[in-house]
Amino acid sequence: MNRFHRFLAVFAAVLLLAPAAGMAQSKSLNDLLKEVRAGRSADSALNKKREAEFQSKKNEQQTLLNNARAERKRQETRSVQLEGAFQENERGLAQLEDQLADRLGSLGELFGVVRQVAGEARETVTGSVVSAQFPGRESNLDSLASSRDLPKIAALEDLWFTLQQEITESGKAVTFTAPVIQPDGTKVEQTVTRMGVFTAISDGDFLFYDGEKRALELVLRQPGAELMAAADGFGSAATGSITTAPIDPSKGTLLTLLTQRATASETIEQGGVVGYIIIAIGILGSIIALMRLAVLFGTDRKVANQAKSDTADEGNPLGRVLKIYQDNPDADVETLELKLDEAILREVSSLETFLSTIKVFAAIAPLLGLLGTVTGMIETFQMITLFGAGDPKLMAGGISEALVTTMLGLMVTIPLTLFHSLVQSRAKSIAEVIEEQSTGMVARRAEASS
Repeated sequence: MNRFHRFLAVFAAVLLLAPAAGMAQSKSLNDLLKEVRAGRSADSALNKKREAEFQSKKNEQQTLLNNARAERKRQETRSVQLEGAFQENERGLAQLEDQLADRLGSLGELFGVVRQVAGEARETVTGSVVSAQFPGRESNLDSLASSRDLPKIAALEDLWFTLQQEITESGKAVTFTAPVIQPDGTKVEQTVTRMGVFTAISDGDFLFYDGEKRALELVLRQPGAELMAAADGFGSAATGSITTAPIDPSKGTLLTLLTQRATASETIEQGGVVGYIIIAIGILGSIIALMRLAVLFGTDRKVANQAKSDTADEGNPLGRVLKIYQDNPDADVETLELKLDEAILREVSSLETFLSTIKVFAAIAPLLGLLGTVTGMIETFQMITLFGAGDPKLMAGGISEALVTTMLGLMVTIPLTLFHSLVQSRAKSIAEVIEEQSTGMVARRAEASS
């Protein structure tokens, strides 16, 4: 129908052009008819060619489809075969695993123990000061402890060697060069003396081994002078000599605790304001007592010298009393006795100067210590009220203040009490000598009068 419609359209166009063509109309129609016939033949041939090509491609598509179906069937067959092989392999693997377990027997438990020992040895080696001299010992232990495979003979030998080395080095005192971490974080190569697996010193200072940093580190706060002197003496000892040395059997724990102990100044600071007041009273009272003791000892010597001489020396109490006796040669016994008693009272009062002050200081010190105890306990209970009793560190400040002030009060009152007793006994001794000499003067005057 499409060709027919196209033919009619062409024919109608020719008819419309016919009047303008004139005499050549008949010739053009014949030519047109021939052209139409020729075009029709060409179209028919083209259509047949297209039909042939389509039919050919249709056969090819069917062939491809058949090939694809055949390939799918072949792969399905292969999948069934592979699944069967997989199942067979699974059964074979299970049988081999059972066979391996039977053949291993107790070796499996043995290898588990080896891994456990390797892990424990790694912890020991990592924190051992021996690793500062022999670094990298823990690498082999790491692989052995984390491995799930059967350990090789070489790995077992490394484990044995590491354990034997740790045991052997624990009984040696050796000197070697190693980097030491300074307080500012820098590393400096220093000569280190190691005493077994316990202690390490360098230039008279204690060191501890930091397992995380894999290096020796200088202890920021060194222990007491006695331990420092022992460490310095051991470090400078001659080879082959026998000397004492401080060791830390806890491999650093005790040394760390010693360095965390509060110093004398820090302990005093824990006493607070009350503690400083007690210390000030103790210092002031001690100075007064020592000054009075010095004065009284000097006075005692002067009085002893005056007792041996008949010449009055006004530089001592007995000389001043003797001067009054010599200045009143004509006074009767009663008058002389009154004048001597008055002089003795003045001298005794002078001898007892600051004695009451020392006594008051000795009495105030423990009372101030008790005051500090009360304030410290009040602070402790306030902390308990605010934060509860779960963290002892929050209560440590108040308890420290309470105990430190009590300690300071006792430390002050005990020596001040002794000083008071010494000053009082010395003043009393001098006063007794003066009274004895005065009584002798009155007795001599009474004999002379009779």
